[in-house]
Formats: sequence, structure tokens, C-alpha cells
Amino acid sequence: MTFMPAVLLTAGIAILSLTESTHMPAVSVSDKLMHGVMYLLLAVSWMIPVRRPVWVCVAVTLYGGLLELLQYACTLTRSGEWIDLFADFLGALLGVLLMILFQRVYKMSK
Repeated sequence: MTFMPAVLLTAGIAILSLTESTHMPAVSVSDKLMHGVMYLLLAVSWMIPVRRPVWVCVAVTLYGGLLELLQYACTLTRSGEWIDLFADFLGALLGVLLMILFQRVYKMSK
């Protein structure tokens, strides 16, 4: 399987996460919900080529932690928050669990 969609999504999340908030459009959706959905999609995109649930969940969560640290250290209008990292973890976990469920259902239907 190709890694390109996962790599592009990984890069896109970094760009969105590290862009100064003054340059971003206002969004009416909860910040924590956005974190959860982004990291759910990121985990799903990495589960397709990698297929190692624990590794994907840990790696995606660590990536979220790295971006939170970079927001804290390298941006003026963003801050690293523990609750954002927790939302990243929940999204990654849900994404991995959904892919496991999908793989089991798909195998049963064959």
C-alpha cells in the first residue's frame, strides 16, 4: 500500500497546527472535536499501509504531542495544551479501533 495519503495528511495537520491563529479562518466547531477528528483520520490513514494498531496509536499520539510542544515553543498565537493532546489520543484510539472493526467485518464477509 502507498504511504502518500498518510504522509500528506500528516504534513497538512502540521501546517494547520503551526500556522499562527491570526492567519486562520474562524471556525464554529469545538477545538477539541477538531483535534479528535483530525487524529482519527490520521490514524485511519496510517492503519491502511502500516496495519499495526498499537504502533499507529502510539505514533499518532506522540506526533500530536510533538505538535503541541512546537505550538508552545514556536508560535506566538497558539499554545500547547494537555487537553488537546488527550483529544488527539482519543481520536487516534477511535481511528485504530474503527479500522480493526472494519478489517474484522471485511474478513467475515469474504
